[in-house]
Parts: sequence; C-alpha cells; structure tokens
Amino acid sequence: MLQLKKRADSTKGVRFMATICLYQDSRHDEPLSWIRTRLACGYVSKRNDGMTELRINGLSQVRETVETLLPYLRFKKKQAKLLIQACAMLERETLRTMTQDDMRKIVDLLLLIQKENYMSKKRKTKEELYQVLGLTP
Repeated sequence: MLQLKKRADSTKGVRFMATICLYQDSRHDEPLSWIRTRLACGYVSKRNDGMTELRINGLSQVRETVETLLPYLRFKKKQAKLLIQACAMLERETLRTMTQDDMRKIVDLLLLIQKENYMSKKRKTKEELYQVLGLTP
C-alpha cells in the first residue's frame, strides 16, 4: 500500500509511506516468519484480534521486495507494478523538490493502488490529498 502520513518533522508536514502487509491467522503464523527470513526484511507481529502480520516498510525495501516477487505474483500484479512506479519516483525526489505534476502523478498512483485493495473505512479523496500537499486542482 501507499499512504500519505502526517509527519511533523517534514517541511510539508506529511510524507508518503510504502508498506507491504501480509496477514495470517495467528494459529498458522509460521509461514510469515519463513517469508520474513527468506526476504531478510520486515517484521512479524501478533495483533490483538488473533491475526499475525508481516510488514515491510520503506520506499527502497518495498520496491526491491516487490520487484523480486513480481514474477511470482498472481493476484496483486497490477498493484505491485503501480507501487514500484510510485516508490521509484519517491526515491528520486523528495516532496520538497518534487514538481506539482509529479506530486499529482503520485496521488494518482496512490488512488489506483487503493482502488485495487480491500476497502478501508476512510479514504481521502483526490481533492483532499491535493489539499494536504498544497496543490490546487
């Protein structure tokens, strides 16, 4: 997933965060630790709702992991390609130095990735994301 998160220590007050999340019922969580060991990145944690998750954060780590896994993906290939594209753009430029057109492209990629994922409770609209980034429609 690609998210726009509040961040007090940045000039814009926000940052983009890329994350890979894999979930499994905690009674059968051994494969998540195996995957983590194989990929040599991320962390496994048990949630209070009986689920265990493997999370991989960071633009470079997410991009490299998704690029490695891309040939083996069957169900999330579209999101993976979009996420690789977004991470590559965000690795090249910071929000402070990025053009408004590039920021709009990142917002479009974020929305396309979200559209392909399971629905969350609250999602920001394109207009709300533009407002957070100081872009005019």
